[in-house]
Amino acid sequence: MKHVLAAAAVILPLTMGSQALAHATFAESEVVQGQTARLTLRVPHGCGDEATLRVRIQIPEGLIAAQPMVKAGWTLETVTGPYENTYELRGKTVTEGVREIIWSGELPSKFYDEFVFRARVTDRLPAGEMVYIPAIQECANGAERWIEIPAAGQDSHDLQDPAPGVMVVAPDAHGDEH
Repeated sequence: MKHVLAAAAVILPLTMGSQALAHATFAESEVVQGQTARLTLRVPHGCGDEATLRVRIQIPEGLIAAQPMVKAGWTLETVTGPYENTYELRGKTVTEGVREIIWSGELPSKFYDEFVFRARVTDRLPAGEMVYIPAIQECANGAERWIEIPAAGQDSHDLQDPAPGVMVVAPDAHGDEH
């Protein structure tokens, strides 16, 4: 009996950790206000045994001028639309831009991959708060929808399909002067 309990004590945290790793996440943990951030969405698996055929990222308000990185073997599409707010970027007023990025290709379920884009982090995203960026993996007969955003005071670990997120930091808190 002791051996069973000891094994459970070792195996349970490992399985819980693998479930946490099963979610789509960003390689970066933070972004800096007023700077252009490079964000790397990590896709750890497909839909069960099915390959991922499409990866979609919704660009939230406060991230502007989004540009996806071309991915060899995948087609790339962007959906543009109006921003809820008006922004200043390089001396120009910006009222619309990329709202969704879509990569289409094939990622077998047993493999991992990354999908990269960059966007300007505006001061509409408060320093000290997480910005959540919903992502969807589409497969032939299903999808993994990483779209749940926690309510105020709620921990994202309490959600079944949490949207990946990054912490917004003020430029001086990060130590960059760019």
